[in-house]
Amino acid sequence: MLNQGQIAQYGRDGYTLVPEFLSCTQVGELLSDIESISAGNTLAAHDKTRLEMEPSQSPEGTRVRRIYEPCTHYARFRALSESEPLLRCVEALLGPDLLFHYSKINMKPPAIGSVVEWHQDLAYYPLTNHDSVAVLFYLDDATASNGCLQVIPGCQQAPLMNHTRGGFFQGRITEPVDLSHAVSLEAKAGSAIFMHCMTPHASTVNTSSHPRRTLILSYRAADAFPIYVGPGTVDAETHVRLVRGEQLSLARFSVKQFPIPKQERKTASLYELQELSRL
Repeated sequence: MLNQGQIAQYGRDGYTLVPEFLSCTQVGELLSDIESISAGNTLAAHDKTRLEMEPSQSPEGTRVRRIYEPCTHYARFRALSESEPLLRCVEALLGPDLLFHYSKINMKPPAIGSVVEWHQDLAYYPLTNHDSVAVLFYLDDATASNGCLQVIPGCQQAPLMNHTRGGFFQGRITEPVDLSHAVSLEAKAGSAIFMHCMTPHASTVNTSSHPRRTLILSYRAADAFPIYVGPGTVDAETHVRLVRGEQLSLARFSVKQFPIPKQERKTASLYELQELSRL
């Protein structure tokens, strides 16, 4: 359970970090599953519905960049997403009626792991209110050199920053970003970060010889309904499920307006969208 100091920090800064949330045994089991999921895939031949590969490698390269929806497809990850200790923490932040929203594993292989540019999660999936949290589990020790999460505290109550250029969503903040207060969240494997959906965050290229694998789960309040932005909304909602409390039928609105992320072309992920935005 989150303590009062951690809950207060989340409200003030838009995130809180909990060391040793997962045991060494749990981390080891999840890493073993990741190895099994990744085995046999190459850049030239992989299941594009389940995996995304690092593009900067030979066709025979085996470096995976992202695993899609592990908490939908794989039993151990799903069990974690519905575990009582985790849901108690999420309930402390969002209330008793909770929806599991999505999951992913960002891999950051040694000396290649892709950069993630500054962005706010809610820009990708507009909701009727802001009660949405991402829980990031470090499965390796995370440092500045292997691309730990960076955040800008205290921005979650401000309006959404601009993520567009020429009228199209770029998947990254396109206005100047003041990094003077940015914080690098270095922590040991097993640590959990609870991050508000409006908190600006990023991570750099992994320049080290060590991987930085991070499991990310997102939850939202059951009265936070998606704002339709096209077929992508329908696809994303296929993974949503009630994990605590009741399914609600009344949407709660906390904003009068919100930018719709209109994309110029369909992309597979945040990585691809941000790469195209640099062209």
